[in-house]
Amino acid sequence: MIEFKILKKSSKSNARYGVLKTPHGEVETPTLVPVATQGAIKALTWEETLEAKARILIANAYHLHLRPGEKIVKSAGGLNKFIQCPLPFMTDSGGFQVFSLGFGKDFGTGKILKTRSGESIKEGQQPKLLKIEKDGVRFRSYVDGKEIFLGPKESVKIQEDLGADIIFAFDECTSPLANREYTEKSMEKTHRWAKICLEAHKTDQALYGIVQGGKFDDLRRQSAKFIGSLPFAGFGIGGEFGDDKSKMSAALRTVFQELPEEKPRHLLGIGHPEDMPVIARAGVDTHDCIAPTHYARRGVVFTSQGKLDLRKSVFLKDKKPIDSECPCKVCKTHSRSYLSHLLKAGEISSLVLLTFHNLFYFNSIAEKVREKIKKGKL
Repeated sequence: MIEFKILKKSSKSNARYGVLKTPHGEVETPTLVPVATQGAIKALTWEETLEAKARILIANAYHLHLRPGEKIVKSAGGLNKFIQCPLPFMTDSGGFQVFSLGFGKDFGTGKILKTRSGESIKEGQQPKLLKIEKDGVRFRSYVDGKEIFLGPKESVKIQEDLGADIIFAFDECTSPLANREYTEKSMEKTHRWAKICLEAHKTDQALYGIVQGGKFDDLRRQSAKFIGSLPFAGFGIGGEFGDDKSKMSAALRTVFQELPEEKPRHLLGIGHPEDMPVIARAGVDTHDCIAPTHYARRGVVFTSQGKLDLRKSVFLKDKKPIDSECPCKVCKTHSRSYLSHLLKAGEISSLVLLTFHNLFYFNSIAEKVREKIKKGKL
């Protein structure tokens, strides 16, 4: 089980500083939850992950189900023993893959629309590569092509076998292209699945419910009321926020008005550096984001002056560190020139160094956000 304590509430916003106690340690909030999809932070060892100031991670139930399989992880004693990592773990339910491998892939879009389009997903419409049914979702494995059925009961059992400290109810993450009718029907399905997840849950792992409703404020409020009324240990905020991230904080405030204040709140799949103060002000306690590792593997680093693409030739002559204000070991030791060379030469070490910097940088921002809340400045 987990225990969550709010230690300070902001007088300037809805931000709160707290401590999340788990079987594998305590986590100060608000904080980033780095994404360890297949039980690893890509390119880093666990020692490096800890050195980069990560304090809690989230793995992916769908991908771990495909390989190595939850039975193998369970036989090893659960995720922490299997991978020999001391940090607390969350596992997502597979609900995001309903979107990412479905309409997300069909339309080439993420949770936030980068460009507006006239396209719309209507009620009854199905993705090309999976089928969303009343009781769950039929996937086709990208590993061996076999059909996989994942529903609320199956998702909870997989996550229980994986043994994470915090697990999530199975839901459907909707596309920003979904119209109101589709979003409402999907939300109702997620609500039905939430109750099944609670009934299926047999362990003392903390089970979070997930609020849906998409970009429609009244549906978000309705979903928060329903999910908030159920005996979940905490709550995830899922789905999409339309085509304008600036509307997200208002949507979060609407949701949090309806959720029990004493329970932890996790924002799923959002958290670039510029987002962190915004979502903390809205009242988010934890959030996961692939950006630190995803961008690093593409040669892009985050700095106090914005993002830099070190694949560009201009950086081969740049003797400055990635960020002169960053105290991480990469910035203390290596120049942009050397790192750019490693990228262009295809050296694996470039991925290690850039990933370490990005993760350290993101976690440092989370630290600063917490300090501002404690000092009454956020």
